[in-house]
Amino acid sequence: MALVTGRAKEVAQVAIDHEKCNLCGLCTQICSGDPLTIIDNKVIVDQSRGFGCIGCGQCVLVCPNECITVNGRELSMNHVQPLPPRESRSSYELLYNLLLSRRSIRRFRDKPVDQDMIDKIIEAATTAPMGLPPSDVEILVFNGKEKVQGFAEDLVKAFYSSRWLFGRVMRTIMRPLWGKEFVDSAKYFLEPLINGFKSERENGTDILFYEAPLVMYFHASVYADPVDPLVNATYAMIAAESLGLGSCMIGTPAPFLKYNKKLKQKYRIGLKNHQGIAIIFGFPSVKYQRTIKRTLASVHYWGSATIMPL
Repeated sequence: MALVTGRAKEVAQVAIDHEKCNLCGLCTQICSGDPLTIIDNKVIVDQSRGFGCIGCGQCVLVCPNECITVNGRELSMNHVQPLPPRESRSSYELLYNLLLSRRSIRRFRDKPVDQDMIDKIIEAATTAPMGLPPSDVEILVFNGKEKVQGFAEDLVKAFYSSRWLFGRVMRTIMRPLWGKEFVDSAKYFLEPLINGFKSERENGTDILFYEAPLVMYFHASVYADPVDPLVNATYAMIAAESLGLGSCMIGTPAPFLKYNKKLKQKYRIGLKNHQGIAIIFGFPSVKYQRTIKRTLASVHYWGSATIMPL
């Protein structure tokens, strides 16, 4: 039984070159969909087992003799590449230093982001893991201040037209359903934020995208895991940092886009798509001299006392 996604409806096709196969069994150990098995000293492809081939390509990647091919579900052998040499990969220390150096940037130089950098950010985002292959994540790119501000204008209008949802009357009516926490959020955050977006925009100030020259909105089909766009977006942020760009996640547009059919149609976002996350990018206008080591709420090793990060 094939697993259906927004981009795939059938199983991928697997072929085994039995002349090359030495029955090491690595492919059957790693197979996620479970169509690979060994019967009578021969690797067999049985698409009736489990979900059939889901097109993850893991068997191809571990096979020492290159005797497996997988095609379908948006995967082809043209996508298979050699692993980068170990010495060319980042050490933990270098990666940690990059992550520690990243800040949420909201002040940018008046300088566009060139297409080569955008391509590299997107290329890095494609390496992110997903709930189920092939990835259903889509990226809506606004390159250039004019396009960014056109998107911002549409969003602020949508925010303001929906402000009654978070006003005093609705908060009172919906309190039993929403709960105290969301009501407080609507009163102390959402309602004043929406009013602030409108008033600041009328004064010529963009407090939604902060005059960024580049915005990407990550979203995914209803078949995808809802967190998939967030994972891809995180990879994009890390890539941007490595390129000398600043970035910041902007969560406000997502819930409004999710329920705004008109905007979804205008920007060609699937009407049923999961809400995602917007990220702004640009060259920072301020140079940071120090960093902050953040903490988590807690780390709990089951069976022992809760450990609070230092």
